[in-house]
Amino acid sequence: MTPEEKKEMKKELAKRKRMAMDIASQIHDIVEDTLWTDYVNMPGLSEKLVAAVEEANRFKAESGL
Repeated sequence: MTPEEKKEMKKELAKRKRMAMDIASQIHDIVEDTLWTDYVNMPGLSEKLVAAVEEANRFKAESGL
């Protein structure tokens, strides 16, 4: 892998991690601010978070980062 390819792979991994963090942030906002009205969104967000983290970890392992 060339240095440029590795740089691009790292950028892609950062993008995937950021997606997971965005979902985690949504969960945090519900817990902090609107738990009693938006709790019904938690199962769906939790599933999305698990999938996003698994995807980021898979990408990291497959790309050798």
